[in-house]
Amino acid sequence: MDKELWYQCRRLYLERFSSLKYSINPNHVRLAEKYGYLPYMITRYEEIFNDELTRFLEGNEREIPASIRCNDLKIPCITLTEKLREKGVILSPIPWAPHGFWIHRSPINIGSTHEYLRGYYQIQRAASMLPVYILNPKESEIVLDAAAAPGVKTTQMAQLMKNRGVIIAVDISRERMKALRSNIARLGVHNVIAIRIDLRKFNTSIKFNKVLLDAPCTGEGLIPIKPERKRSRTMNDLRKLGLLQVEMLLKALDLVQEGGTIVYSTCSIAPEENELVIDTVLKIHKHASITKIQSPIGSRGLIKYFNLEFTYDLRYAIRLYPFKHGTEGFFIAKIIKERER
Repeated sequence: MDKELWYQCRRLYLERFSSLKYSINPNHVRLAEKYGYLPYMITRYEEIFNDELTRFLEGNEREIPASIRCNDLKIPCITLTEKLREKGVILSPIPWAPHGFWIHRSPINIGSTHEYLRGYYQIQRAASMLPVYILNPKESEIVLDAAAAPGVKTTQMAQLMKNRGVIIAVDISRERMKALRSNIARLGVHNVIAIRIDLRKFNTSIKFNKVLLDAPCTGEGLIPIKPERKRSRTMNDLRKLGLLQVEMLLKALDLVQEGGTIVYSTCSIAPEENELVIDTVLKIHKHASITKIQSPIGSRGLIKYFNLEFTYDLRYAIRLYPFKHGTEGFFIAKIIKERER
């Protein structure tokens, strides 16, 4: 990775992050006390949602159904659903996720059934299924999962690739890599090479056809599932993770081939971890662009946030919200590495 590019991106991200002009007013404090948030979060949410702020906050108070992904490497989905219904599980297809099913009610723990242990399905949040469908890895391709553990999306990619092609799955965490290897074995995946390494230090002569970067984040979209996230993250956490995300995206651009695709996603609705990261990198990296996502679900990405303006192409990214889409909060952008002339 070009060190000068790395320094420029870090410096620009920090400058732009520091320039954000947040202003907490009494109404923000009142709403923060009512719903249990830190006041700075309400200030930011009002900038994102404007008149829909209360709807967003109320939406975070409602439960999101669990969901599973049928693993058709091992079983036809119709057979799986019949087996689960015989056990009293009430489920329905997720319209925009071909292998996904909402679990509306279950008399048993869906993480300890015979079918789960046999690898017939994977517990996976609905919104987190979308990035892999958008990346659409093919059987003949060499694909990088750049922050892979615990392997939920890695195994989803293997499923779409019908266990063909090659997936290189890298992650820095020793414990999470154990979970990744366990999921690979349980789900019958055979086309994955798992490497424990910091992505930023991953050097290889391979140029990947496609890269999935589901970046480490604050998890600010998981509030309906983990209410403690209302108060557990600070602006300093956003800044640190934003810098990490910038560095990881730069490395992903270094590893993907010219004309190749990167899907960048987070389970965060924070612009500081999403639009600001991508816009900053693309201001410095002149050979990449955002392309439109074909998705039946999602709101547009932001092109303005407080005093910052982003490239108009970020409207092609998608954002998912509990109150609009019935999923956890999520962000997805599709980036093409252009050919150098």
